[in-house]
Amino acid sequence: MRKPLVAGNWKMHKTLADARALIGSICEGGGSIEGVDVLVCPPAQLLFPMAKAVAGTSIMMGAQTAHEALEGAFTGEISVPMIKDTGCTHIIVGHSERRHVFGETGEQLAKKVSAVMEHGLTVVYCVGETIEQREAGQTNDVVQRQLSDAIHAGIPADRLLVAYEPVWAIGTGETATPEQAQNVHQFIRSKLAEIYDQPRSESIRLLYGGSVKPGNARDLMAQPDIDGALVGGACLVAEDFLAIIGAAASTSVTSV
Repeated sequence: MRKPLVAGNWKMHKTLADARALIGSICEGGGSIEGVDVLVCPPAQLLFPMAKAVAGTSIMMGAQTAHEALEGAFTGEISVPMIKDTGCTHIIVGHSERRHVFGETGEQLAKKVSAVMEHGLTVVYCVGETIEQREAGQTNDVVQRQLSDAIHAGIPADRLLVAYEPVWAIGTGETATPEQAQNVHQFIRSKLAEIYDQPRSESIRLLYGGSVKPGNARDLMAQPDIDGALVGGACLVAEDFLAIIGAAASTSVTSV
């Protein structure tokens, strides 16, 4: 059985004081929730203080992106070794905002995935279609292409998570129905079985991201191929994030 994982992507939010208050509430409220892994991904400048704040807890730390080079004249960027030095265990790669706002290409994302893997961290690799692509019936084609850009049999399956994020549902308040999300997650797992094999594909956790809220989290994560959530706006409010974590834990207990 795959243990659920709930990740909070803070994006470009929170000053240090605000972040300390948020992480304190998450640590306090999440300490008694069992059966679910929790990952927090603050902005880069908050990684060191947040890592210190979660020390001694089960909460894991992740970065929102990384440059593919180990070092160099890349003003404003941060490398995988620098991120690893903060205590992070995960790095998000290919978030839709990195693809569509910053223009990251499949070739670039493949290099990022390789850099993360080479340094022993875990990739949270994001895929998802725009509303135009969904309406044109291209969802599976888009997702398959994004997977093939960067994921291959040489990538350790035990250090890979895949997050399906329909671009049309990110920050819009719109959410894929549980059935829509399950259909794409099932397709992703079938493609992972082709890349690896069936047993390894069954071991990879697949997350849903796209306006996940306390009100829809349980129904989404009750689907057989949805193993957790990559949460955006709702992770910035401790009460909401903890409710989503609790929803993930309840699906874990139910499915035992």
